Amino acid sequence: MIEPWLREILRCPQCKSTLSDGTGPRGPELHCTNAECRLAYRVDDGIPVLLVDESRSLAD
Repeated sequence: MIEPWLREILRCPQCKSTLSDGTGPRGPELHCTNAECRLAYRVDDGIPVLLVDESRSLAD
């Protein structure tokens, strides 16, 4: 997945909360830790795609 030092500095672009490693229907993801935001961002070839428009909701 993503190097721990990099994950520590990455933040959710929507709410600025920390992100945690996760797995989604298409593979590895970063999950927002904010209970109100709950967005998941895909990771393509080790590169996180931190675009709100391309995220998916974990509330489903």
